[in-house]
Amino acid sequence: MFNLIRRDVILQKRHLLIFIPFILFFIIMDKQPTLTFLVASIFIPFNTYAYDEKVETNILLNSLPYTRMEIIASRYIGAIVYMILSIGVTSLALFIFNKPFTMTDIAIAIILFLLFVSFTFPLFYIFKPGYITMVILISFILLAAIGPTIVLFLAEHLTAITDFITNLSIPTVYTGATLIIVVVYVISWGVTAFIYQRKSF
Repeated sequence: MFNLIRRDVILQKRHLLIFIPFILFFIIMDKQPTLTFLVASIFIPFNTYAYDEKVETNILLNSLPYTRMEIIASRYIGAIVYMILSIGVTSLALFIFNKPFTMTDIAIAIILFLLFVSFTFPLFYIFKPGYITMVILISFILLAAIGPTIVLFLAEHLTAITDFITNLSIPTVYTGATLIIVVVYVISWGVTAFIYQRKSF
C-alpha cells in the first residue's frame, strides 16, 4: 500500500514544481492563512484523482497485486500524509515571508480539508469520469468564496446553537470537532470502499 502512495508522488513530480509557486501566490496575495493551508492540502490528492480520471488508471491498479480495499486505503491514508507535508511546507513558507498564522488556522484548515475529502472522494467512483474533477474544483471555489458568509448567516440566525457552542470550553470544542471529523472520514472511507468493491473496470 505504501507503494501506491509513493506512486502518486512520482506521478505528481511535474505538478509538484507548480506547487511551491502556487502556494507562494496565495501568500504574496496576503490570503487568509486558513485558505492557504486548505488549498495547499488539496493540491496533491485532487491532482492525483484528476490524472487518474484522464488515463483511467483504475484499470491498471486492478491488474496489480493489490486488493480494492488497499487501493482505497492508499487514497485516504495518502490524503492525510500529503496534508501533513503540505501544511509543513506552507508553514515554512509563511514563516520565511514573515506572515503570521496560528495553530487555529491550521486546525480549521485540517477540519475543512478532511470534510472536503470525505464528501468528494466517493463522488469519483459514483459518477463517470470526465467532468467530476471540474465540478468538484468549481464547487470548492464557490464554497471558499461564499462559505464564510453562510457561516456568519447561520451564526446570526441559529442563536441557540451559537450560544451552546460559545458556552463550551475550547478543549471541548476541539475534541468534539475532532471526533465528528474522524467519524465522518471513516464513514466516507467505508462508503468509498463499498462502492469501489462493486465497480467494474
